[in-house]
Formats: sequence, C-alpha cells, structure tokens
Amino acid sequence: MSKQDAYNSWRSERYEPFIAKRPERRERFSSSSGYQTDPLAGPWADDRDYAESLGFPGEFPFTRGVQPNMYRGRFWTMRQYAGFSTARATNERYHFLLNSGQTGLSVAFDLPTQMGYDSTDPMALGEVGKVGVAIDTVDDMATLFAGIPQDRVTTSMTINAPATILLLMYQVVAEKQGIEPAQLGGTIQNDILKEYMARGTYIFPPQPSMLLTTDCFRYCTEKLPRWNTISISGYHIREAGCTAVQEVAFTLADGIEYTQQAINAGLDVDSFAGRLSFFFNSHNNFLEEIAKFRAARRMWARIMKDRFRAQDPKSMMMRFHTQTAGSMLTAQQPYNNIVRTTMQALSAVLGGTQSLHTNGFDEALALPTEQSAEIALRTQQIIAHESGVADTVDPLGGSWYIEDLTDRIETEAMAYIAKIDELGGMAAAVERGYPQAEIQQGAYEWQRSVETKDRVIVGVNDFRSSDEAPFEINRDDAAEHEQRERLEQYIARRSANPTQYGGGAGGDSAPWQSACGRLHQHAAGGAKSGYLELIREALLAGATEGEIVKALESVWGRYQPNL
Repeated sequence: MSKQDAYNSWRSERYEPFIAKRPERRERFSSSSGYQTDPLAGPWADDRDYAESLGFPGEFPFTRGVQPNMYRGRFWTMRQYAGFSTARATNERYHFLLNSGQTGLSVAFDLPTQMGYDSTDPMALGEVGKVGVAIDTVDDMATLFAGIPQDRVTTSMTINAPATILLLMYQVVAEKQGIEPAQLGGTIQNDILKEYMARGTYIFPPQPSMLLTTDCFRYCTEKLPRWNTISISGYHIREAGCTAVQEVAFTLADGIEYTQQAINAGLDVDSFAGRLSFFFNSHNNFLEEIAKFRAARRMWARIMKDRFRAQDPKSMMMRFHTQTAGSMLTAQQPYNNIVRTTMQALSAVLGGTQSLHTNGFDEALALPTEQSAEIALRTQQIIAHESGVADTVDPLGGSWYIEDLTDRIETEAMAYIAKIDELGGMAAAVERGYPQAEIQQGAYEWQRSVETKDRVIVGVNDFRSSDEAPFEINRDDAAEHEQRERLEQYIARRSANPTQYGGGAGGDSAPWQSACGRLHQHAAGGAKSGYLELIREALLAGATEGEIVKALESVWGRYQPNL
C-alpha cells in the first residue's frame, strides 16, 4: 500500500467515523492567513526536493538559517527597544538594560522626531517624549549615548523619514569621542515605503524619500561599511492588520523596490545588498510564524540570485530582527501578555532570527517600566539558556507540517509579488493604494473573527475577569517641558556663540543657516546624491533636525495622502 493510500484509508476508516461521533471543537481550523489546517501532516504528500528547497544551514537557499551553526556559535542579539521622555532618562534605561545582560541597543523616538519637527514646534505640542525619546540636536544624541561605547555596542534606530539625519547625528557624536565611522555597527530602519502603506510617519513625497534612502546606501558603503543601511520592515505592516502571507509579500516587495532603485542609481547589487536587513513581527500563531520566517529567507535568496543576479552569497542572506506583536498585547489581564510574548519569542528563535525584542507586558497601557522591561529581557535569556532549543540548528526543519506551511506561504506570497510587478513595482502599487486595501481587508477579517469568537483572545472575548489588580505604569509628564526648555537654551547658546559652529563675527548669516541653505540649493537643483554629506555639514554647523527638514521641505513639500 502506498503512503497516500495508507493515509486515505486512515482518514476514511478511522478519523471521519470518529469525529462523526465526537465532533471537533470547530468546523474549520485555520491559520491567521486563512489556511485550512489539515488534521494530520505526513509524508504522503511530500514530493519536494530537499536539497533544492531546504539545503543546509549557511548555504543557498538558506531555508534552515544563514549561519552553518546558528545559535550553537552565539545567541541572537537581545535588543530591547527603549526610548521615552528625554535623552537623559533614556540613557539611564540603556545603562540599566546593558547591566542586566542586554547585548544591543534599540532606540524608540518620539513622534515629533519621527515626523521631523523640533520639540518647540507647535505641531509637537503634547507629543514630546510620549512614545519615545525626543532628539532635536547633536547634543541630545550625545546625552543619549553618554558613557556607552559606540564602537562596542550595536545600535538599532527605529526611524524612517528623517533616518539619514539621526544616523549622521550618531556618527558625529562618535567622531567627537574619537571613534572612526568604520567602527560603528547597527541599523537604521530607513524604510519609507511601509510608512505610506501602514504607519504614517512620512515627511516628504515618495520619490524624494526614496532618493534619500538610496543615497544612504551609497554613503554607508563608502563611510560606514559595518552599518545596516535599511531594516525593511514587515513589522508595522503586520501591526496594521495584514496576514502572515501579506507581511512576507509586501516586505519583500519593498526590498525589491529598494534594490532596484539603488541599481538604477548606479550601485552594484553586491556592493550594498549584504547590508540590507529585515524586520518582522512574531505573531500569535506559533507554527505559522516559524514557517513564515523560513519562507521569507528562502524567497529572498532566490529573488537576489535569480532576479538581481547577485553573485556574493552574503547578498542572498536574509538577516532579520524580530519583535513580538505589540498589537496582540491586551490591556485586559495584562500579565497574560508575558505568556503571549514568550510563545512569540520562541517562534522567532525557532525561525532563525538574528536579533529579538520582547515586549513588556504593560505596553498596551504605557511605555514599559524597568520591571516589565527586565521580565521581557529575562524571557529571552530563559529561552536561550534553559530551553535547549538553541542547541541544534533549525530543530523543526523536516517537520511535515512546517515544510508544507513554508511552501504554501512562499507560493501565495510570490503570487502577491507578481501582482505588484504587474502594477509597476511597490512604489507604484502604494500610490494606487493596492497594499493598503489588502492590509485593511486582512485587518477586517481578523477583527470579525475575534468578534464572532472564531478566534479566542484570552481575557478579551473569553475567560474574562472582573477582578484585576492595579499595577504601576510608566509616566513622565514633565518631559515635554524639560525638552522644550533644553532646546530653547541650545538655540540661545548657539546664537550667542556662532564661532563654536564654524561661524565668524559679522557674517551674512549664521553657519547653520548657511549650511541649510546649501542643502536647499542642492535639492532645488535636482541632485540625485550627495545629500548626506551636506546634512552632516549642517549638523556640525549646529542645525537642528527640524531646520534640516525644513530646508528640504521647502523644495520637496510635505506629503499629503490621497484619501
């Protein structure tokens, strides 16, 4: 009897008669992407070529991991996302986390910083320091990293529209400490496409924004060779409500667009592709998330090799950071979030992530306290040191269910990419609203399944409790006043001492104004590159983030979506 015949016999003679007498919990079992989950996976449908679809860890197509020994060599980077209030307060949190065993820093910026507004701008009122740290000047960045060895700690910065400005602030601070730019390691998110489709913290229209992104690729290739120039982010797309398949498809389609734009700008693919990195969400469906990470890694390897003709194996390796799902944190019964986060973190590790952030259990209510941040970090450390899952490479590889799910995600995600290609690429698809509509539909389907209880969220639509003990949340209501006062004092000092920033007495304009004027003229002339050098010059001349943004905004405008 063949394997398929044996399965058919079991299904008709044992399984179906059994569930006819004892009905299952629901009529249909499905993943978050809508896949119907079969009752049993097995070898009867397995005709894949394992050498072609899986290979070995550290070898094309990297399905089983980007390093031959993965976590047997070193653990993933435990990079807790932190930023709140002022640079001084966040610096204290960084020292606490590093002393607790964290191995990399990750900066959360407040909304005014993300949108290119100085803290004293009327548009910043009420938002300074609320969801991240306020950074207006090089002095703020120096305070943020005071006492932290920038050449020995890698730093990730979740910043997009003004990413080049914040990266150059970081470089200038390091140089003032005697650290060479080539010694700096880390990542800027710098993914503007997903802002238009999911998150909304854009400044300039798409084309000039893409120009800054590709110019950053050039600059870092020349000046910051250890820096990851972009973290192509599916995380926020997933937070907006898309499915696992859509997260993979739209993230990789963004990656294709950035790669093509850089090539169009004259860069050789192997000169920059090895520094591209990705950022994924780790959601609730444990097995689907593991398969998602494996599928994305294999897809990217094939895209870089077949589509872009990359020659360097490093160009084909998808290296990615993962964060547990903020949208799945619940304000109800918040201690349940510790369990959710643990499961999500474990799926990221089993999927082969290179770095990981675990959310604090209280983040549905406020920025994390020191206690919740420490519990989140300890979650990673327990997985690393106590669970045993890091002792072998790709421990779920070869599972009939995992491999089938990996194949299904790849097939459906590639169909999305083909559709986006038909629309002219991701930038064109975003302008036409295609991914936005797909994300909205995915969010609707998820919410409907929660409201009908097809999907149970413990403590929210079932197993609710009316007796919840209160706990302390993180608040700093004085931060905005402190930061605005700090910036006003900086501007006063700058005006009183222009020579400190390269200006002379009696000049026609202050040095920061002259530097911003040169940046304005560069953009007005339609230049395709060279922006980062001029932004760095403006920072050294004492310009604020908001002043630099305004110099470019006066040429490019501020993007207004077609609603």
